[in-house]
Amino acid sequence: MNYKDIREECCEANIALPKTGLVDLTFGNVSVYDPQAGVFAIKPSGVDYAALRPADMVVVDLDGNIVDGSLKPSSDTPTHRRLFLAFGEAGVRSVVHTHSRCAVAFAQAGREIPCLGTTHADHFYGTVPVTREMFPEEIQGEYEWETGNVIVERFEGLNPMDFPAVLVNGHGPFAWNVSGAKAVEYAHALEIVADMAIKTFAIAPNCHGISRSLLDKHFLRKHGKDAYYGQ
Repeated sequence: MNYKDIREECCEANIALPKTGLVDLTFGNVSVYDPQAGVFAIKPSGVDYAALRPADMVVVDLDGNIVDGSLKPSSDTPTHRRLFLAFGEAGVRSVVHTHSRCAVAFAQAGREIPCLGTTHADHFYGTVPVTREMFPEEIQGEYEWETGNVIVERFEGLNPMDFPAVLVNGHGPFAWNVSGAKAVEYAHALEIVADMAIKTFAIAPNCHGISRSLLDKHFLRKHGKDAYYGQ
């Protein structure tokens, strides 16, 4: 198998990252999962976005084995793998990791991003969660895999498609969705709402955010069985 479809989708999504302004240097990666084949394609480690081709994408199975590709996969591959194992049945087909600056600011502060307005509510069904700090033994062990574990731990009882992003404490954001393009879109939306939140708190430090009824209205008109927004 040459995994042409997921390689092309993954390459296209990775190339889109710098166009959104979400990444500096090579600080970001996208993966795309094929649930039927049980494999995902991911950006190779440290390769400039402008040089990426579909053939460069590395294909990895859910046991962590490279099944196709001549380059080293992203160092974040174990985190992506952990998220597909946990969230794949919920419909997650793509994971994006960036170091986008406003979202990172919240992650570095160990702060969630509360739902302050309808832009946020259109994309996330409430507060964007932040993980706990990692323990020294997690950091010194299989760090990237354990990063995935703390995300999964934080999402206990949460639907990952209602909250398609997380802030890893002291590190940065991960976002996900049903396709590479959608995952990049939601990583971009996360950065936008993080930027808006920083500015809102600068104006009104005690802002308590929107009401539950307004949150429900904006999220549910775009998501779920009764959604009516869009074509």
